[in-house]
Order: sequence, then C-alpha cells, then structure tokens
Amino acid sequence: MELKRVVVTGLGAITPLGNDVASTWEAAVAGKSGAAPITHFDASKFKTQFACEVKGFNGADHIDRKKLRQLDLYAQYALVAARQAVSDSNILEAPNLDRNRIGVIVAAGIGGLHTFEEEAGYYAMNEANGPKYNPFFIPKMIADIASGHVSMEYEFHGPNYGVVSACASSNNAIIDAFNLIRLGKADAFVTGGAEAAIYPAGVGGFNSMHALSTRNDSPETASRPFSKSRDGFVIGEGSAVLILEELEHAKARGAKIYCEIAGGGMSADAYHLTATHPEGLGAKLSMKAALEDAGMTVDEIDYINVHGTSTPVGDKSEVKAIVDLFGPAAYKLNISSTKSMTGHLLGATGALEALFSIKAVEENIVPPTINHEEGDEDEDIDYSLNFTFNKAQKREVRAALSNAFGFGGHNATVIVKKYVD
Repeated sequence: MELKRVVVTGLGAITPLGNDVASTWEAAVAGKSGAAPITHFDASKFKTQFACEVKGFNGADHIDRKKLRQLDLYAQYALVAARQAVSDSNILEAPNLDRNRIGVIVAAGIGGLHTFEEEAGYYAMNEANGPKYNPFFIPKMIADIASGHVSMEYEFHGPNYGVVSACASSNNAIIDAFNLIRLGKADAFVTGGAEAAIYPAGVGGFNSMHALSTRNDSPETASRPFSKSRDGFVIGEGSAVLILEELEHAKARGAKIYCEIAGGGMSADAYHLTATHPEGLGAKLSMKAALEDAGMTVDEIDYINVHGTSTPVGDKSEVKAIVDLFGPAAYKLNISSTKSMTGHLLGATGALEALFSIKAVEENIVPPTINHEEGDEDEDIDYSLNFTFNKAQKREVRAALSNAFGFGGHNATVIVKKYVD
C-alpha cells in the first residue's frame, strides 16, 4: 500500500508569547520571555510564584456566555486556537468538503485542572442536602473534551479523540493524525494540544516534586536550558493547533502549504516514573524511529527543537542522545529550546514546538534558547554543538526535528520538512 503524503495547511496559537501565531513567532524570534508573577491565584505562599501565563485572553471575547460555562480554560484555549487554524487553512471553503473525513485529535496532559479544583478540591458538600456538584463538572474536566468541542464547532465527523501521554501528548496527537491521513482514513485533521494548569494543585504538585524553578527574584530568566545554574522548569499554558491535510486534497483546493510532515517516532524509557533515562536511551530511540519513518538520514536535519525543559537531568540526557544518534552530523545542525521563552506547556508543548519547527522551516530562522550566560556551562553537556543561544540565527532549514518527552517515560518525535511537489 502506498502511503499518502501529509502537509500542514493551517496554524493557530494561544501562548504566553502572544494570542496568535504571528505575535507568538515574532516574540520567539526576538528572544522574549513569557514568564511573570502568577496572576491566576495568590501564589505568595508557594515556593514558585511565577509562570508563563497567557496574557490578555478573555474567553468571553471569543465564546458566547452559554457555551463558555461548559468550557474549562484549557478547552477555551484549544477552541480559539483551532478557530485560528481552521480559518488560516481556508479548508471550509473547499468545494464539496466531506466533513465525514475530517477528524480532530487535541491532546492534554492534565485537562481541566481548575474545574477539578473548584469542584472536587473544595468538596461541594453541605450537611443538610449532601453533595452538590455542577452538572458540567465532569465534561469540563476530562482531557478529551477540547477535541469534542472542536468537532462539534465544525461538525467534523471523522475520528475524534484526545491523547494523554503527559508532556508528549500533543506530539502523539500529531503523529496519530499523520498516520490516519497517510493510511487514507481521513482527508484532514485538526490536531495539537492545550493545557491550563497554572493553579494551586498544578504549581503545588510540581513544587512538591522539586520540578519547578524557584527563581522568584527573576522570573524572566528562570527558564535556562543547558545552563549549569538551571533549577527546574517554568510551567506554562496555552494551545497550539495544526491543520494536517492529505497532499492531493490540499492541492485540489489550492491550499497554502507550510511544510510536509515527514515522519514520527515514539518510544518508552521504561526507566523511571518521572526522570528521563540518564543516557537518553528513550530519546535516541524516538528520534531514530522518526528518521526511519521519514526515510531520512541524520545529515538531512538542520534544526532540532529539543524538549529542553531546564531540568538538570533532562537537558543533559537529551544532548547525549543527540550526539550518540547523529554522530558528526550533530555538530552541523542547530539546537534550541523554545521553552526558555514559553515555559513548559505540558500536554500542549509538543504542538507549540512543532509549530515553531514549522515556522523555522518556512522562514529559515532558528529561534534561540535565551538566558544562557557565558561561563555558566554544564561540564556534562557538549558545548561544541551549535546551540542557538540568546539570539535567533538565520540559516537554511530543510528539515526540523521536534522532541517531546513525558512523565512515565513517554517519548514522541515529529519531523517536518520543506514541501517539494
């Protein structure tokens, strides 16, 4: 069976750097940080008092009041980002559009955490009448519901579900959509991820694991992947959504094509509940599987958007995996972690970093890793690699590889490349 080719024809984003793709990309190229003191709740007694929040977003500006009551913030982000992507693709204008062959896969690592806190967290009980919960509690909370709302918005009747694999979730969603299209099961997918976990349980939970940076005196410099002084990740929120489309379907309607999805790879560390394998075993297997799936060699990759969370163990193990797999080719490509600017969007992070990789391929610009200080180097990281520190770099980007790794040892890698007819 000959596999069909899959291209990207639409993009949407609600992020800590901007509430659309253009402003998000502009800020990333400029090396701006999205970190600031937390406003979603009073964090004054928490070890970490800052995050990469979405700014200036009001769901009521985009969603009618009745529907808004049904949506947790994470689903609001997803729905608005999906609207942007669908509009950008112009897919609704396609003649004879078959909505039965358009699917939706929107991932979340946690889902409606704020809704859970409001309801179960405070235990809605009174002695006289027993428990009393909001009827929207469960459908607002569950991690698949954003996908359901997007499907209902457009009456897309193709495959529809969510993916949960912690911080690899939205890369897994993209890979699923890619595979279903190339197998001929659908013409197009709305796919990506969304997350909104900057609430007491999210921040407090990660603090208890010692996973978050506590650089409260300088939030904008706290996310510093590959620097020796890194002390944990900065939690972020938002959504990124892509329109994946079968090539001939896109060409038939004259769609703009951003790039081609070349391949996807997945693996498991099978090592630890939260820590990555110290030698980068799972990361290497995931990248290797993606390259094999794409039929590409290491020499064809020009940019890696690394998972790079700014944790002491995770950063160095990923670099080890790159050096081990790519060999001499590792020193010819560019490497950067955009989490230094956006923070870590958990289940949405893979989709946002895939979007950055797509823009890098489209515009031949590698976004930077900010907050790297001279002399702050980790002796276990090979700094002879071409890290794009503090300033974006222009170069030809024929293909980009984007990594996403999650608690539980989940690893997922997506490769995008320039579209050539």
